[in-house]
Amino acid sequence: MPGGCSRGPAAGDGRLRLARLALVLLGWVSSTSLPSSASSSTSSASLPAPAASGQPALPGRCPAPCECSEAARTVKCVNRNLTEVPADLPPYVRNLFLTGNQLAVLPAGAFARRPPLADLAALNLSGNRLKEVDAGAFEHLPGLRQLDLSHNPLADLSPFAFSGSNASVATPSPLAELILNRLELPAAERQNLSLEGMVAAALRAGHALRGLRRLELASNQLLYLPHDVLAHLPGLRHLDLRNNSLVGLTHVSFRNLTHLESLHLEDNALKVLRNGTLAELQSLPHVRVFLDDNPWVCDCHMVDMVAWLKETEVVQGKGRLTCAFPEKMRHRVLLELNSSDLDCDPMLPPSLQTSYVFLGIVLALIGAIFLLVLYLNRKGIKKWMHNIRDACRDHMEGYHYRYEINADPRLTNLSSNSDV
Repeated sequence: MPGGCSRGPAAGDGRLRLARLALVLLGWVSSTSLPSSASSSTSSASLPAPAASGQPALPGRCPAPCECSEAARTVKCVNRNLTEVPADLPPYVRNLFLTGNQLAVLPAGAFARRPPLADLAALNLSGNRLKEVDAGAFEHLPGLRQLDLSHNPLADLSPFAFSGSNASVATPSPLAELILNRLELPAAERQNLSLEGMVAAALRAGHALRGLRRLELASNQLLYLPHDVLAHLPGLRHLDLRNNSLVGLTHVSFRNLTHLESLHLEDNALKVLRNGTLAELQSLPHVRVFLDDNPWVCDCHMVDMVAWLKETEVVQGKGRLTCAFPEKMRHRVLLELNSSDLDCDPMLPPSLQTSYVFLGIVLALIGAIFLLVLYLNRKGIKKWMHNIRDACRDHMEGYHYRYEINADPRLTNLSSNSDV
């Protein structure tokens, strides 16, 4: 049928146009929905997970006033005027510098953290105006190997500062190096405080520092060392006592320091080392002793020390040691002295000689004034002397008369008859 054949192509074209329109509409809908879904997925990815929203910040962040290096495991809080140890120290810290701040007091548990600072090995607290360190200040640092408290006016160092807050339980300290150089006490506090005794008590308490390898006590104006200050440090290898005011080592013993490798005694007030000290130093198998810049007195008491210096290899730079007193021996090298050079001539240092001259002048002036007073009152003194002489003469004549009467019996009877 011709009519039906003519309608077939027109109907097919209509269906084709409808299909094309449907594809266009579908593409537009999909293009508008994709950006919205992408934006929603991006925003959802940028937001934290609901489970993590209630958790604290991740450990390892750096305290605000400090500088941190996680790669070097180092935290520096230098010259920040901190009055206490930062509470948010990262647990990875191995080297902690808290210097130039205002940490006046270091209380017990000052470094207690959760999680603990188990890897902290080196702690520098120098120059903090630190006056007080309480018992147990470092007890929550199980890995602490080096501690520096130098350049602080430390007036109250607890005996249990290094051993724990519980005095009845001796907790060994992991410390291997303890640096206490230049504890700058005010003059008023130094008069009422024995720095030697305070440090000795902290070193002795509870045998906590038996593992200590290095101890530095330089520039503290120490006058002496308590006799048992080193008795509880058998593992000590390096002892630095330079630039103090030590006048002798008679009371301190080095006998138990069998591992000692270096002993620095430069710039003290040592005048001579006695035989007991010389024998102890010679018995230490690995020690090197440094004795430069001491005012050695080269008299008869120096004979044994000079002989020891000539034989020993313990003293480093012994050729530089020279005499300071007496004046005739000044700058003489100790190794070049003979026993005939060392006598006990009572010559005094120039300063002491000057003092005696001044005292003589003062006494002479006082004597001259006394003689002048006597001269000006010579008439009165002469009259006074005459009166005393007359009184004494009359008194002696009376005694003489009584003696004559008692010695002659006739005068005695005459005297008695006359009384009758």
